[in-house]
Amino acid sequence: METWDKLNALHLDALKEIGNIGAGNAATALANMLGGRIQMTVPRAGVLPLQEIASLVGYEEEPVACVEFSVSGPAPSKIFFLLNEPSAFLLIDLLLGKPQGTTIELDEMGSSVLTEMGNILTGSFLNAFAGFCHLTFTPSVPAFAFDMLGAVLSAAFLEGGYFSDRALVIETRFYSEMVTISGHFFLIPENEALGKILQSLGLELD
Repeated sequence: METWDKLNALHLDALKEIGNIGAGNAATALANMLGGRIQMTVPRAGVLPLQEIASLVGYEEEPVACVEFSVSGPAPSKIFFLLNEPSAFLLIDLLLGKPQGTTIELDEMGSSVLTEMGNILTGSFLNAFAGFCHLTFTPSVPAFAFDMLGAVLSAAFLEGGYFSDRALVIETRFYSEMVTISGHFFLIPENEALGKILQSLGLELD
């Protein structure tokens, strides 16, 4: 039986709570980057299989931007932040001080901006996660991809061959009076890492 299969309602609530805290930390970081007030909602958070994640985000042929990290430490994992194309292009315009709608395709400057933004947001998310769990997470250099959703998810879940086919998914909406940006944080622990995360919260798996 996989570790994911042993999760009960208490475990899931704890994972959702640290997901919410991490997303809130990321919202603060984004507000600092944009120099304005950014609010945040988390419409959904929970553990989902790969097939459901694809339909949650969009459709498999939809282009998305993804910033991904490998995380070392006592609970090795992958974490990545994914944006649909409209949100990615909107963020590029906002961060470069351009009128909304200026960016209609991804160039080298846009890729660099999104990578740095993803680095900061995911780092903020991970710091909050680590603080809540009292664990040390050391992220790798970020990897950026702009590809079809199906290809991005398959690479993230299958690379290395030992990651689960499920992940902790935190759907996040950052918004102000003028804009709304939809993104998703994903945490994919290695086989033994999920148990260590729960143990750090004082929760044991049966």
